[in-house]
Amino acid sequence: MKKIEKLVIPSDTDRLPEVDQFAEKMTGELDFSRDLRDDIAISVSEAVNNAILHGNKNDGSKNVTVEFHKLENGIQINISDEGGGFESNEVPDPTKPENIMETTGRGLLIIRHLMDRVDIEPYKNGTKVTMVKYYIKDNA
Repeated sequence: MKKIEKLVIPSDTDRLPEVDQFAEKMTGELDFSRDLRDDIAISVSEAVNNAILHGNKNDGSKNVTVEFHKLENGIQINISDEGGGFESNEVPDPTKPENIMETTGRGLLIIRHLMDRVDIEPYKNGTKVTMVKYYIKDNA
């Protein structure tokens, strides 16, 4: 696994366009179809947004780190916050009837749907989300 590049931003949702541009640049340098690049960009944006809002609680003194690692057959993205950590199994299921009308809570569902592998590791001083997407050649 080879680290391609790393971006560190303060916890400020106004920085999300910078994260989007970073993800676009990183995936554009690799052999992903346009659709897979979009899936990765959406997943990165969702994970960083969660890290800012839920992990770091919008505390601008805390950072979110995004790392891209090139794999032989895809890419691994690590997103870390400096919050108190959380257990993903405690997040309400947004597909249950009592949660359908909620306006938040779908980020992890989206990420898990778009990426090939998602691991969430809570720590005393933060959470690390590891996402993997494998190359799928399209003939278009």
